[in-house]
Amino acid sequence: MMRLMKFIFILSTLIFSIGSKAQDIHFSQFFHAHYNLNPGLTGAFDGDYRFAGIQRTQWRSVTVPYSTFGIAADMVLPNKSSGAGLFIMQDKTGDSRFKTTRIEPAASITLPVGADSSHRISIGLQLSLSHKSIDYSDLYFDNQYNGFSYDPGINPNESFSRDAMTYFDMHLGAAWRYGKKGEKQYEAGLAFFNLLGPDQGLFDEKIALDTRINLHGTAVIPIDADWELMPSLLFASQGKYKEFILGGAGKRIIEDRAGIYRTVFGGMYFRTRDAGFIMAGLDYDQWKAALSYDINLSELRPASNGRGGFELSVIYIMRSFKPIDIQKRICPEYL
Repeated sequence: MMRLMKFIFILSTLIFSIGSKAQDIHFSQFFHAHYNLNPGLTGAFDGDYRFAGIQRTQWRSVTVPYSTFGIAADMVLPNKSSGAGLFIMQDKTGDSRFKTTRIEPAASITLPVGADSSHRISIGLQLSLSHKSIDYSDLYFDNQYNGFSYDPGINPNESFSRDAMTYFDMHLGAAWRYGKKGEKQYEAGLAFFNLLGPDQGLFDEKIALDTRINLHGTAVIPIDADWELMPSLLFASQGKYKEFILGGAGKRIIEDRAGIYRTVFGGMYFRTRDAGFIMAGLDYDQWKAALSYDINLSELRPASNGRGGFELSVIYIMRSFKPIDIQKRICPEYL
């Protein structure tokens, strides 16, 4: 039965891949992976330095687990109107250990809108250097079947032109933000990834990387002093592939005073025609951590038994100490 499930999974994946073009790395917790969501969000946070990491593992119940992770560091520059960052992501899939590694420096500029600067628009540029590699040694081929069973000692007589490649790309995005902590906050953005449309085919056939378009929005809506609602949505389009995620979370504020901010939050999200996922997390002063689990709802459900994957995100925001500027005053002579 397990072999049959694996066969169904692999066959379904191959059928889906025929005639399609390559697709980008993606995360369920898109709102915790700003570097993969919109270059305009570089340096767009309340603080001075931000460090983030995310790890995703899926299809463990069916085949060799697919593993994806991203790490990021970005900062608000001293002029307070621009940001800079460096992002690294890696994806490894299947028996062939097909690996994609991306290194992406980014920069942004923020423009205040309105007399009180409550509206802010950020525009960001992200450059990308990607490296792809594949290991053919653990792959099985039909001519290694001796009539009774698979024989790894049989030469597969397969010839491959290359097992690695590197290419450059560029991404561009803009984001709008409104509000401040303790009040209603809104964020929306539009981003375009893979503007250079690089060829990433490992064989003679050209495989262009389609432009990915992200349209996203999030909000923080206080209900009272202790509770907040956090709805989120993402629409992504890349070639024939479309993704729409809609959902939200509720946050319980446990403690919020100078230097201390502690909460717990949880929510549910739905990704159309693919999966749903649940998420739980906490804020602990400068730290934020969240764990989510995907529940497969697609045509691969019979093979995966509905199991999807875990995703863990961690964010740390550092704020520099700013001493209070005490104004000196001359004491009047009559005191």
